Amino acid sequence: MRILILANNDIGLYKFRRELIQELLRENTVYISLPYGKLVDPLVDTGFIFIDTPMERRGMNPVKDLNLLWRYFRILSDIRPDLVISYTIKPNIYGGWACKIKKIPYAVNITGLGTAFENDGLLKTIVTNMYKVALKKANVVFFENSANREFFVQEGIIREEKTCVLNGAGVNLEHFSYSSYPKNDVFTFLFIGRVMEEKGIEELFEAMKMLVSEGHKCYLDVIGPFEEDYEERLKKYENEGWLRYHGYQDDVRPFIRDCDCFVLPSYHEGMANTNLEAAAMGRPVITSNIPGCKEAVIDNVSGFLCESKDVESLYGCMKRMIESDNREEMGREARKHMEDGFGKMTVVKNTLTAIYSSIQKDR
Repeated sequence: MRILILANNDIGLYKFRRELIQELLRENTVYISLPYGKLVDPLVDTGFIFIDTPMERRGMNPVKDLNLLWRYFRILSDIRPDLVISYTIKPNIYGGWACKIKKIPYAVNITGLGTAFENDGLLKTIVTNMYKVALKKANVVFFENSANREFFVQEGIIREEKTCVLNGAGVNLEHFSYSSYPKNDVFTFLFIGRVMEEKGIEELFEAMKMLVSEGHKCYLDVIGPFEEDYEERLKKYENEGWLRYHGYQDDVRPFIRDCDCFVLPSYHEGMANTNLEAAAMGRPVITSNIPGCKEAVIDNVSGFLCESKDVESLYGCMKRMIESDNREEMGREARKHMEDGFGKMTVVKNTLTAIYSSIQKDR
């Protein structure tokens, strides 16, 4: 078969879908359409054919979005794929529209609801209606947590029998292998993600200030690119001595290996891959008690769940973790939890089974 993958960036595909692409390449010709990035070349080395497709990941610009839709029509006409697989909102919507009109089988991945669905309003109504059109003829729609699926079903966007819930993209248990617990002189929290409000960075900063003001000796290591203007504040906190900013890192494993606890107080997620990676390496995790985060933690066993957007709740969990004498055992439980259902190849197998089964049903 000729399979076309639509996505909005190379990083997500390289880090989280590489194993799936490799499985698809065993018996198929695979094309990938997305904006060029530095990880495209190593992906091309695996054997797929790249189609440079510029797009704006954020915001709604009617002219640019119509151009993207037109590009997808052109690509579908040129390649004539037997199957299209899409990731993230714009490829899902505009790729879905194009596939529906062209009558090409397509599988859609909802990797999270994002800000468009966070609050009621015009944007939510617009995106909901766009999704209703885009997913009408989809063969299968994948979700990374059951709450996101329930929302789409309740909103009448998709019928439940057309859906499949996966444990996110899974985690490569060999790459993120178990690492013995560190013996740090100063307790080290680790945050990996885009430095932005929606990731709970404001609450995390405030909780760290509270801990430091009480005399707790601890560091916060921050890994990830800026999505918003935090540069000056990060420098200020570095000068105060409790924050260390490392920017974007190609390999996060050394930082996970050296931390005492991973923390991600996010507002919304499809499935937070960084939670899975830290847990796989045997680190206790503090994360938000929301769909897409809470699945990675067995509360009070492999980590702690805090309330989203709640500084006091986050601070309480971080303080408990510092004072706990059971962190190493929590880390072992975290690894076991990943082994019990979040392994990468298990998720890849479940994905392929659902896709091929959905195609057979429609024949």
